[in-house]
Amino acid sequence: MPQNQKRHSNNNNNNNNHKKRPDLRKQVVPKKPKIEGPKILIYRPDMSVADVAQGLSISNAVMIKKLMSQGLMATVTQVIDRDTIEVIALDEGFEVQDEVITDVTRFDEMEIVDDPKDLVKRPPIVTVMGHVDHGKTTLLDTIRKSRVVDGEAGGITQHIGAYQVERNGEKITFIDTPGHAAFTEMRARGAKVTDIVILVVGADDGVMPQTIEALDHAKAAKVPIVVAVNKIDRPSANPDRVMTELSERGLVPEAWGGDTPFVNVSALKNQGIDELLDVLQLMSEIQEFKANPKRLAKGTVIEASLDKGRGPVATLIVETGTLRITDYIVIGNTYGKIRTMSDDLGNRFDTAGPSQPVEVTGLNEVPQAGDIFMAFTDEKVTRNIASDRQSRQKETEQKQMKKRSLDSLFGQMEEETKELNIIIKGDVQGSIEALKGMLEKIDVNGFHVNIVRHSVGAITENDVSLASASDAILIGFNVRPTAAVKKVADNEGVEIRLYSIIYRIQEDIEAALKGMLEPEFEEIVTGQAEVRETYKISKIGTIAGCMVTDGVIKRDALVRILRDGIVVYEGKLASLKRFKDDAKEVRSGFDCGLSIENYNDLKIGDVIEASQLKEIEV
Repeated sequence: MPQNQKRHSNNNNNNNNHKKRPDLRKQVVPKKPKIEGPKILIYRPDMSVADVAQGLSISNAVMIKKLMSQGLMATVTQVIDRDTIEVIALDEGFEVQDEVITDVTRFDEMEIVDDPKDLVKRPPIVTVMGHVDHGKTTLLDTIRKSRVVDGEAGGITQHIGAYQVERNGEKITFIDTPGHAAFTEMRARGAKVTDIVILVVGADDGVMPQTIEALDHAKAAKVPIVVAVNKIDRPSANPDRVMTELSERGLVPEAWGGDTPFVNVSALKNQGIDELLDVLQLMSEIQEFKANPKRLAKGTVIEASLDKGRGPVATLIVETGTLRITDYIVIGNTYGKIRTMSDDLGNRFDTAGPSQPVEVTGLNEVPQAGDIFMAFTDEKVTRNIASDRQSRQKETEQKQMKKRSLDSLFGQMEEETKELNIIIKGDVQGSIEALKGMLEKIDVNGFHVNIVRHSVGAITENDVSLASASDAILIGFNVRPTAAVKKVADNEGVEIRLYSIIYRIQEDIEAALKGMLEPEFEEIVTGQAEVRETYKISKIGTIAGCMVTDGVIKRDALVRILRDGIVVYEGKLASLKRFKDDAKEVRSGFDCGLSIENYNDLKIGDVIEASQLKEIEV
């Protein structure tokens, strides 16, 4: 083969070899099919439109359009209900699931699931409710064979108390809630921690306004109700009337084919008490109240106060677990180590099981009544949890303060409403709750009371700082500030008002609100003057030489300038003179010289009408 052909053949072979060699750079690796699970939207209470939009990965504008298609007009910050969220989430291909809380700092929101093997029977927690002076405390007094009523001012309970009694080897926990109208919020708090409600109704009075309030709280708590018809020993007693009135409100007696037990009792004569306790124990057996005593304790604060000798004191009801002397606990945003535990009679305990009410000491601050508490074994963990919760509360308060600032800018201009900010400090949580409820009900035209913070304990510098930042008044009920705190308040310009009578506070606040109301005025024309001559003076403007034709022209008068009967300007007098001397007023028939603020176009023949505003007494 010739040389050229051989070379050409070798080149072809090289080309063929090159074509057969795979190009790794151009190789395409087939993608594995992407397996997508269901898209999940985590639901949290109080989710706003913006929160839902973020969870669904859509814009706020798209979210609002979807709401409008559902017939809802909402702003970005408005909270929407779960049903609406589920409809929109389904449209976007999302599944709605409840938030599972695992953060221990949110223990009060966590749902505890116990092993059924660890659950044991626990005493029922019974709350006593009803109208004032219908015999609630007397009934409890008879049950536990002690004289509580005698120690109460005026025979009316002023603080929530929790007691435990034993009958036939089984215990029953009672919560006594005050019946006065001012303590409605405390009744509501009592209903939240109860298993059974005893509604005490006087057989001689029948259903009263606070009876209805108590019934509403019990229904809201979704707990069984037992009606104790008290004072049946009185000649005017009429139990049938009570049964009729309550049946009209949904409590049909068992004797009439309903499911509500009615028991006729006389707390003073000790009649029907055993029958009432039998009913409670029977209901407890039917309901099968259980708890796990093997875990760390969790429960609710019933009452809290500041004791001069013992420091912060809190009455707790253990709902599950066992509370021990050595435990550390976090209550709301405060914490401490249990130093002592005792019952209402002063008996000391080392441990407290489910449904047991105890009074504890050892806390670093007074907690809020109604707060959830959780026990821990490690002091460092306890401190960190309390610190995190305090930080979260401060962030929330700062957001609320910013919101109130915006409200004051826009809301007050648009709605012409104003609010009086108040910070309440007191000796006992029950009194604070009563005071808060009372002040929030004050109704004065154009004004309402805004409670910025309410807590138990002495007035501190932190309270003064918050009052200064939120432009609030500090009210102390049975507490006093130290000299150092008072000095800080004076420097900050914060007003501290101290009281020992709860109703005096209401009177003062109402008076203050009425004083803050914009007074109503009516305009009264005092006189008229005619311009006879005008003089232009540099740096001063136009001076009008006038004759007062009617009434009197006063130095501080409001004026209208009338030209051919038409008002051409409204303003105030800048000066009023008789000859060269300043005058307070010039009466009819006298000459005067005057000038008008910010107006120099006065002409001969103009009529100046003077008037004054007079406050209308309401």
